[in-house]
Amino acid sequence: MRIIINSSSMVPIYEQVADQIKTLIRDGELKAKDILPSVRVLSKELKISALTVKKAYDSLEEKGFAVTVHGKGTYVAAVNPGLLLEEQKKELEADLEMAVQKGRRYGISDEDIRSLFELILEG
Repeated sequence: MRIIINSSSMVPIYEQVADQIKTLIRDGELKAKDILPSVRVLSKELKISALTVKKAYDSLEEKGFAVTVHGKGTYVAAVNPGLLLEEQKKELEADLEMAVQKGRRYGISDEDIRSLFELILEG
């Protein structure tokens, strides 16, 4: 399982881990009943605290993407990839709305915001 941590990101590390696992589920790389790496193994692999991995797994479990069986590990729950994609779109929409509001607070015109968005999309 390939997870990349961006330590300079404003997104908490546990959210980065959880989001990337959700993407792996959506893309079919992780399927229902697949076992996730143990908290210790993943924390060692990513060079992050085991508590951070545990928090990511707890978040996935809380949202219905994973199931933890005490003493056995954490498994991918049966998830509808379409529903997962919709959830991710909803999160993105909220983030974009916050960015637009911030731009407006700074006095940036909607047209300039659109231009900035298009520049970012061009990469």
